[in-house]
Amino acid sequence: MAPPPPDPQFVLRGTSAAVHTLHFSCGGPEPDIPLLFSGSENGLVHVWNLKTHRVDTALDGHGRKSVYCVETMGGKDRLLSQGRDQRICLWDLAEGRTSVTDSVFTEHVGFCRCSLLKVAQGRWLMAMAARSLEEVQILELPSKMSVCTLKPEMGAKLGMPMCLKLWQLSCGSQPVLLAGYEDGSVVLWNVSMGKVLSKLVCHQEPVMSLDFDSEKAKGISGSSEKVLSIWSLNEQQNLQVYKTHELVNAGISDITIRPDKKILATAGWDHRIRIFGWKKLKPLAVLDYHTGTAHCVSFSDHSTPQERLLAAGSKDQRISVWSIYAHT
Repeated sequence: MAPPPPDPQFVLRGTSAAVHTLHFSCGGPEPDIPLLFSGSENGLVHVWNLKTHRVDTALDGHGRKSVYCVETMGGKDRLLSQGRDQRICLWDLAEGRTSVTDSVFTEHVGFCRCSLLKVAQGRWLMAMAARSLEEVQILELPSKMSVCTLKPEMGAKLGMPMCLKLWQLSCGSQPVLLAGYEDGSVVLWNVSMGKVLSKLVCHQEPVMSLDFDSEKAKGISGSSEKVLSIWSLNEQQNLQVYKTHELVNAGISDITIRPDKKILATAGWDHRIRIFGWKKLKPLAVLDYHTGTAHCVSFSDHSTPQERLLAAGSKDQRISVWSIYAHT
């Protein structure tokens, strides 16, 4: 018999709103305090101290409009947050500061999270859904210079971009973008040339979330359907369906592959977090704690494997934090 699924190691309460995004910053050397950043529907970004399990700071920069993306930029003092106020804010949190140092007005009405890629020391590329419904804009940060706008060909009818993932095969190689669209397709873009390398219809419904493992050239996506789609990228940069996995209940809000590429987690509309082995997509555990839609999942970046955590944020205003390393 399989062992019963674990209980959360601890639960973080106090956001007073549904939690839509999570991001860990735990990789620093001692005495750095491991942190978890959460973004919620009331427009606040909470900075959680994982030693005390309490909020160190609440950041208010999105006019009480839902925050659905939080990322750090090369350390825990530089933060990016994105909200339904159509703004992406850059924060400076060094020495206790809580100030927005810059912002980008996206003019996009959806809830497509931006994607960051570090290209050099202190330089990032950022992909974001653009004002024109089907377009994706690539900016360089911190300069905010436009690199390119990715426009589908005439008559492509992809609909809005729903999820984005910037990556590169190796440092210095050409950046590429994977984008999941409203029509259920996943498209691979060459960023520097602004052209489509490959397109694959993975779902009948909009692609809600995707993640990609550049080492294995394999990715996974979820939608409102009862299926996970696993696809691969061949030497010719063509996307191909690798396999599909039927789910018990429909609806995936978020998917993330753990940095060590051993397991992945999904956040479900059925309130549950599911853990799979990444190699064969073998179901490993169903984490059943939340009482509302699970909106987001995130793995920690602790340098020691035994300390690594999984966090899940839900409509029920709680963040569950799990230690599943020992169990998987």
